[in-house]
Amino acid sequence: MKKLALHWQIVIGMVAGVLFALLMTQFSWGKMIVTDWVKPFGTIFINSLKLIAVPLILASLIKGVSDLKDISKLSKMGGRTIGIYILTTVMAVSIGLVLVNVIKPGNSISDTTRQELVENYSGNTAKYKAQAAKQKESGPLQALVDLVPSNFINAAGDNKNMLQVIFFAIFFGVGLILIKEKQAKPVKDFFDGFNEVILKLIDLIMMAAPVGVFALLAALVVESPSLDLFKALGWYAFTVVLGLAIMIVLYNSMVFIFTKKKPSFFMKGISPAQLLAFSTSSSAATLPVTMERVTEHLGVDEEVSSFVLPIGATINMDGTSLYQAVAAVFIAQAFGMDLTLGAQLGIIVTATLASIGSAAVPGAGMVMLVIVLAQAGIPEAGLALIFAVDRPLDMCRTTVNVTGDATVSMLVAKSLGKLHKPKVKDWDDNYPTK
Repeated sequence: MKKLALHWQIVIGMVAGVLFALLMTQFSWGKMIVTDWVKPFGTIFINSLKLIAVPLILASLIKGVSDLKDISKLSKMGGRTIGIYILTTVMAVSIGLVLVNVIKPGNSISDTTRQELVENYSGNTAKYKAQAAKQKESGPLQALVDLVPSNFINAAGDNKNMLQVIFFAIFFGVGLILIKEKQAKPVKDFFDGFNEVILKLIDLIMMAAPVGVFALLAALVVESPSLDLFKALGWYAFTVVLGLAIMIVLYNSMVFIFTKKKPSFFMKGISPAQLLAFSTSSSAATLPVTMERVTEHLGVDEEVSSFVLPIGATINMDGTSLYQAVAAVFIAQAFGMDLTLGAQLGIIVTATLASIGSAAVPGAGMVMLVIVLAQAGIPEAGLALIFAVDRPLDMCRTTVNVTGDATVSMLVAKSLGKLHKPKVKDWDDNYPTK
C-alpha cells in the first residue's frame, strides 16, 4: 500500500486534533486530559523545532556563503546575483508587513479569546514588556552593537540572539572564502556534511509533524474554544496567499521591464518547475527542473543558470520571508501585542537574513519563523495558531521561491548579455530573428 504523503498526514492530524478536542470539551474532565496528556507532545514538537534552529542557520549559512568561492572569478555576476536576491527578499518582507498591517487578520479575534490565549500561551508577557522598555531606552546604535556577539557560545545558547549567530556564520563563511582552497576544504567538507545531517534531522522532526499538529490543535481548541480564532486563521491564510500572488505579478513585471519578455512566455517556460515546487515544497528537489526550464526554455546561458540558481535555492526565499513577516505580526496581533515600527523593521532584517540560511526543504520555514518570533519578542507558542494551515501555504510559498530564482537568473543574464534564444522555442514572438 502506498504511503500517505506527509502533507495529507498533517491535514488528518489537524482535523483529528480539532475533533478530538471538541469531543473532550463535552466532558468535565476532558480539558484536563488534553492539557496533561496531549499538549506535552505539542510542546515537545515545538521544542524540537527550536532545538534545530541554531544548528540549521549555522550549517546552512556557512555552507551557502562558502559556496560563493567562485565569486572571485565571477565577481560581476556574483555581486548582481546577491544584490538582486537581497532586494527581492526585502520587497517580499515589506509587502507581507504592509498587507498584514492593513488587513489585520489577528484583530478579528475577540478580546475574550485573546485574553485566554495570553493566559494559556504567554507566560512571559511581563518579560517581553521589560525588554521593550529597555529597547526604548537604548541609544540609536544599540542594534548595531547587539549584532556583534562578545561570546558565540552564549549567543548560540539563546534563540533570541539569532542575529548574532547569523553574523558569526556569515563572518565565518567569508573567512573560508578568503583562505587558500586547500586549507578551507576540510572545514568546508565538515560543514557540508554537518548541513546534510541537519537536513536529515529536519526530515525526522517533520515525520512527527502529524502528531505535533494533533496535540497543538487539540490544546488550542480546549484552551480557547472560539470560532473567531479559526476565522482569524482564514484571514491569515488569505493575507499570505494575497502577498504571494502579488510577488508573482511583481516577478512578471520585472521580467517584462528589464528583459522585454512577455509574462505568458515567462510563466509557460517556468510552469513545470512551479508545479513541481508546489507538489514537493522543496526548492532543492525542484532545482534540476528549474535549471532545465531556465536554460532550455527561457534562454538563460548555462554559465549564468548554473551559478545563479543553486545559490538561489539556498539564499533566496522570498515566499518564505513574506510568510514569516505575515505570521509574526499575525501572532502578535492575536496576543494583543502592538509591534512598534522599530520591531517591524527588525522583522524585515531578521526575516531577510534568516531566509539566507533557510534550508530548501519542507518544514524549514517553520524553523526560521522561530528565529523571527524570538528576535521580535513574540511568544513562540503562537506557532500553534498557524501550524494548521502551514503545509498548504508552504506549497504556495515554495512556488514563489522557485519563480523568484528564475526571475533573478533572467535579470542577471540580461545584464551580462547572456540571455539568448531558448533551445526549445515556446513563444517565437519573444525573440527577433536577428
